[in-house]
Amino acid sequence: MEISETISCPFCGQFNEIGLDTSLDRQTFITDCEVCCRPFEVTAECEAGEILNLETIAN
Repeated sequence: MEISETISCPFCGQFNEIGLDTSLDRQTFITDCEVCCRPFEVTAECEAGEILNLETIAN
């Protein structure tokens, strides 16, 4: 099940919308900020249908 979540860019603070597949227990990926275009890492821990923990890390 995919869930949309709003996250804050660790560089500029702007909000970005991402989609997370909650069927995966843990996922880590790099995405670019839609505003400042800088890449940052997103780590999510999920349980079927819900996000347990979500972190953004500046690279």
